Amino acid sequence: MSQRKQTGTQTKEWEDVLVAEDEQFPFSLIVWNDEVNTFDWVIQSLMEVCSHTQEQAEQCALIIHHNGKYAVKQGEFTKLRPLCDALLDRGISATLEEAIAH
Repeated sequence: MSQRKQTGTQTKEWEDVLVAEDEQFPFSLIVWNDEVNTFDWVIQSLMEVCSHTQEQAEQCALIIHHNGKYAVKQGEFTKLRPLCDALLDRGISATLEEAIAH
């Protein structure tokens, strides 16, 4: 019986951890398409600023080009803000948006 109680407690703790993790990641870093920056520059910037792999950066660049924008990274505001600023410093249009809760 004490083992069942422990299992219930662990389940509750896991639920609390999952909820806390969801609350920490309510923002998206959005990169917008423009007529100024080249694919190569956007790809290089995503790799250097957002730590994307070459393949991830290329896929993001294509999506940005075809859809007009794309959420290239998600996370806490305080962690995404410096990335957004770094992209803006490189002349890339970027914004932070609150992610839609599911």
